Amino acid sequence: MTERKRVTVLGSTGSIGVSTLDVIARHPAEFEVFALAANSRVEPLVQQVLATQPRYAVMRDEPAAEQLRSRLRDLGSDTEVLAGESGLVTVSSHPQADYVMAAIVGAAGLLPTLAAVKTGKRVLLANKESLVMSGALFMDAVQAHGAELLPIDSEHNAIFQCMPLNFADGLERAGVARILLTGSGGPFRNRPLHELEAVTPDQACAHPNWSMGRKISVDSATMMNKGLEFIEACWLFNARVDQVEIVVHPQSVIHSMVEYVDGSVLAQLGNPDMRTPIAYGLGWPRRRQSGVPLLDLIKVGRLDFQAPDETRFPCLRLAREAMQTGQTASVVLNAANEIAVEAFLAGQLPFPAIARTLDGVMEKAALVEPIDLDTILRADAEARALAREQLLQYRKH
Repeated sequence: MTERKRVTVLGSTGSIGVSTLDVIARHPAEFEVFALAANSRVEPLVQQVLATQPRYAVMRDEPAAEQLRSRLRDLGSDTEVLAGESGLVTVSSHPQADYVMAAIVGAAGLLPTLAAVKTGKRVLLANKESLVMSGALFMDAVQAHGAELLPIDSEHNAIFQCMPLNFADGLERAGVARILLTGSGGPFRNRPLHELEAVTPDQACAHPNWSMGRKISVDSATMMNKGLEFIEACWLFNARVDQVEIVVHPQSVIHSMVEYVDGSVLAQLGNPDMRTPIAYGLGWPRRRQSGVPLLDLIKVGRLDFQAPDETRFPCLRLAREAMQTGQTASVVLNAANEIAVEAFLAGQLPFPAIARTLDGVMEKAALVEPIDLDTILRADAEARALAREQLLQYRKH
């Protein structure tokens, strides 16, 4: 009998983390939970610890870690509780962990994800910001340390499934003409532009097809999520900017496509449920049951496609320009977006001003190409400071 693979789940209380634990629970003979990590939500993590009995549990928020430690002690759990970024790095790089699900949202996921890569693990990458921020440095580390990088975002997972094995040698040599990256268009795809100033956070988070956290849901509404995925796809698949095209596909049934030079187009289809790419990443190269119902094409009935409207979704233009400009531009874009989305969710910024904030920060930021991780982190911090200054200007007006 094959020894069970030990899995660390970073971001375990978020939607990806919950789906990952669901898939693991379906295959108890093959996988076990080694460590769980969350930001600050104590009670959901308590319940996950009781259900999976991991060796470690980590809270990024230090006071929350102490609460978790106390709760688990009272419940008789022997799971060891760690705290902060150092705790995340510890469980990500632990020699006894085989796989790491990197599902922390935002820049906070970079260091623990990179730590997992540097210990040569299978990294299930759901944290797109790691590649958006560190691009070449991240991919070089994957190569240098022999890590297995499996994309988990449904779009990148779909592309991976449709790609030839030799895509790393260059798309032209692999016979690939372009990558078609699909996106639903979010909840405001058809909303009149003049109404967007008044939309609320709850409206922005009401995605028509996917169940996601609030930050990613807002990114989907602005299509910044697709912009970040565009940058990630360029790094993951060794693609130039002109080799990746975004296509709006409202049904979210085709998760992405790869077009070949002979005119063939391979597409990966499925119900919009993250358990499918998660099961693929955990089981690769074998496929495993995920709990997702089989796709009923008759019920779907039709598949629609349209070009994205960059007047409606200026974040798409900003992401493409950032990728063309250089690594630091992508760092700045991501950092400014995290601050702007946080302000919108707090009711401090109108929805269209998210993109305007990013545009302003991109114009002001010093774009010095990074030579190491410290340079990337400094650029991230400086961009956040610029974004906060920009928000103060909005509040004054």
